[in-house]
Amino acid sequence: MLSNSPLDIFKQFYSTCLVIFSVVIVTALMFTENTKVANDAHPVVALVVMWLGILWMSMVEGGQCSMVGLPPIDRELYRESHKITYQICSLGHKGDNLDRYLMGRQFMVIFINFTISLCGSPLEGASVLGLPQWVSDIFLGSGIAMVLTNVNIGQLTAQVNASHCMLDYINTHFMTFTLYCTLLIEMTGFMHVCYLIRDCFYWAAGKPIVTNEPPRDAVKAFFHWGRVLFSMVVLCFSLAVTLEALFKGQTTMWDVIPNWAAVIIFFVLLSLVGLLEAMQIAFFAVSKLKKEERGDHPVAKRTCELLFKGEGRNLPGFMVGRQVTVTLIFFVAARVTTLNIKIGEDENIFGVSDGLQEFFNLGFLGAIITTILASISWQLVASAFPIAFLSNPFVFIMLNVVLAIEATGICAASWFFGTIHKKVAGFQLDEVYVGTAEERAAGKHPDRSIHPGRDFSMGTNVLVGNPSTWEEAIQNLSGKESFATKRERMQSNIADLEALSADASPAEQQVYQNAIEMENKGMRDLEVEEEEAKAAKAEEMA
Repeated sequence: MLSNSPLDIFKQFYSTCLVIFSVVIVTALMFTENTKVANDAHPVVALVVMWLGILWMSMVEGGQCSMVGLPPIDRELYRESHKITYQICSLGHKGDNLDRYLMGRQFMVIFINFTISLCGSPLEGASVLGLPQWVSDIFLGSGIAMVLTNVNIGQLTAQVNASHCMLDYINTHFMTFTLYCTLLIEMTGFMHVCYLIRDCFYWAAGKPIVTNEPPRDAVKAFFHWGRVLFSMVVLCFSLAVTLEALFKGQTTMWDVIPNWAAVIIFFVLLSLVGLLEAMQIAFFAVSKLKKEERGDHPVAKRTCELLFKGEGRNLPGFMVGRQVTVTLIFFVAARVTTLNIKIGEDENIFGVSDGLQEFFNLGFLGAIITTILASISWQLVASAFPIAFLSNPFVFIMLNVVLAIEATGICAASWFFGTIHKKVAGFQLDEVYVGTAEERAAGKHPDRSIHPGRDFSMGTNVLVGNPSTWEEAIQNLSGKESFATKRERMQSNIADLEALSADASPAEQQVYQNAIEMENKGMRDLEVEEEEAKAAKAEEMA
């Protein structure tokens, strides 16, 4: 969470101004028919589809925080207070459905990004509102305007609130619809080649494939491997169509880019997305290791030293910068891979029918390629070999680049928008409904994992593991706290709880009071622990 320092306040102010400016010029683009959807259909269609996409993106991103963060909590604790959330989690956490949800969700994120790009990204040479050419080049030509709009409003704002208001955030049938969509996408089998890639890398790493379902019988095995084969065929066909269009200059790629260069850019973009997706997985994997267990390679050591430097703020900083960078690449990738063949005028790819060519023009093929080759596959590699992955010098270079992007504060507006969203929606902390982890344990409802030994870090959420604030994420990474730091944190928690309790309802006040009592007990235990540590140290010196 950003502090109230003058610098952070300034970052939120100028970031919010940039987002508002971006929304204005993107809307102007549409109503001057300077985007693909606005030009091919109607400006109103482009406007409506783009904002529906951003709205859906907020549920997809926020939903992941909740779906990944809620499994340890006993569902019976919120069965009555959040009936829709209870129904969603009952289905989403059954068997291996969480894996299936994450797989389908990953494709959905990329496809929504591709769709938003078609609605709001400018056509070649577009200019609006009489803006100077250099302003148009920065905000329109580079895609920054669309990135700022989508990331700040559709992604980070959702993650800011969903990371600590998980129960409230998905207590809506909009999330029910989203969950069914992701499971349906996974069921189609388009992404199933990822399971083959996963199995190969786990086999190479000597790790067992953990599952919560019984072994497949003959029918299920046939259905599963049949979809894996189908997925491989779809992937190869998608690559063939996309490369054919790139070599012929039949995509929405900028006209100034030669066809051969477009092909190179295509593979570079896939590699960059994959690198950033894998870095997320590897960083959280090594964050749980002791310093001496993070490998001996010089590059891996330098990367970890930078990542966990000082109080560990570079990790959440990387996640924010990564979100901006990946989204920008997605928009550029959409432009590179989306076919631009005029039906009835240009020759269709491989001589397919006009109807099939219109389907190709929608951008589905690019989304499939990006999901499999640039996202999920790289995540699986980093998950199986995190230490080896960090030895790659490109990882260290990209970490510095992403941290520099985050330091600009261009996404600080998400905290401001998140505050507004929380107040309007009436979100409350999960602890209000189910208590703290200590209270749940004391009430015979201890947290537990439905997938022991596994981490659900596939995707693009900012806070994997869903700590309630940036500070909590930092504490998780900073190693062992000193007694003074623990005492200060507990005192701060008590002050915050007392402030929250002042304006709360009687029921909420009781929850806050219980939490305050737990903090006071922790303070007393800390004093005893500190005295014992001092005595032990004195004995060693003697």
